[in-house]
Amino acid sequence: MPRQLGDLEDAVMTRVWQWNRPVTVREVLEDLQQERSIAYTTVMTVLDNLHQKGWVRREVEGRAYRYTAVSTRAAYSAALMNEAWAQSDNPAAALIAFFGMMSPEQREALNDAIRIAQRDAPEPAPAPTPPPAAETAESAESGESSEGTGGPGVPGR
Repeated sequence: MPRQLGDLEDAVMTRVWQWNRPVTVREVLEDLQQERSIAYTTVMTVLDNLHQKGWVRREVEGRAYRYTAVSTRAAYSAALMNEAWAQSDNPAAALIAFFGMMSPEQREALNDAIRIAQRDAPEPAPAPTPPPAAETAESAESGESSEGTGGPGVPGR
């Protein structure tokens, strides 16, 4: 289960996820500086930490690294929701409370997701057909069949 990202980690990962391409420390730095005062070394440290934690992979390009997200923001969000749900001692009640917090747009998105998940789910295997009723040892010895009778060993009369 992923630990929730810190504020600065989230700000950096948001850019990596949104840009959906390999990014440099300089690119992330320049974008973050539009919102806050931040040093190059701080962004470099955050990206290195994210790499150590497995959130990004990196490749050397010249004298710098290019960082790429290992998974999507949707996968991260889903893992956080799953962990929160798993921590509940009453998962059904937790879901009901969660649904109650949703906006109409979020409920519609949930309904769409359920329809897609149901459409894409593999068909359940058909229930196995029971084999024909076996003759009892008694009826087999006497030459009688259990078909047409009250059941195995029960006369049909």
